[in-house]
Amino acid sequence: MKYKHLFFDLDHTLWDFERNSSESLLEIFERFELAGHGVTSCDEFIGTFSRINLALWKAFDQGTYTHTYIRENRFRMVFEEMGLVAPTCCSELGECYLELLPQKKYLLEGALDVLDHAAGQGYVLHIVTNGFDHVQAKKMQNSGIFHYFTHIITNEKAQAKKPDPRIFAYALELARARHEECIMIGDNWEADILGAKRFGLDTVYYNPLGLQYDEVPTHDIRHLHELKAII
Repeated sequence: MKYKHLFFDLDHTLWDFERNSSESLLEIFERFELAGHGVTSCDEFIGTFSRINLALWKAFDQGTYTHTYIRENRFRMVFEEMGLVAPTCCSELGECYLELLPQKKYLLEGALDVLDHAAGQGYVLHIVTNGFDHVQAKKMQNSGIFHYFTHIITNEKAQAKKPDPRIFAYALELARARHEECIMIGDNWEADILGAKRFGLDTVYYNPLGLQYDEVPTHDIRHLHELKAII
């Protein structure tokens, strides 16, 4: 067994963020009667949110925005992007989203099978995430995967976020692991793969779209099932 410790990203790698987010946004659309605020298409609302949220989290990874900024501004930005006046309930939308989202249970195809396989093989599993501490824990508990992981490393605990090498250093220190015993598995090229690679870790890029970059990860997979051949 080449590795001992497997470090997983959570959102978009194991936990089906897009499906869970879309379901949460549909509930928000209906609960807050957003059609009355000019949102004529729920699909457009969800699509606009997804684009803005992705851009905000990318900026967060680069150090441009804080968690607080994302929480307080993303719904306002969605309405403005759709050419609408942001309603006064935007802060309530944000709070409701963070309440609903972690309750969702959808995992990406193959996630549970891979975790079962890895645990059965004797690997020590950990999460390394830039997400909110309590939100990520709730996601894992409600989707039934919390028990697989020995440590859940968040940027709040490490006082650093991916791709900063300090979060990976913190993770290895917490796990009492050596570089050569570890591999990082994630979908985010910059945060997960380049961050871990530059820290000296082997990497698995979960890359369902087959995106190409100048650098190469240790492994590049299209489906989570492919992990079983690596570990």
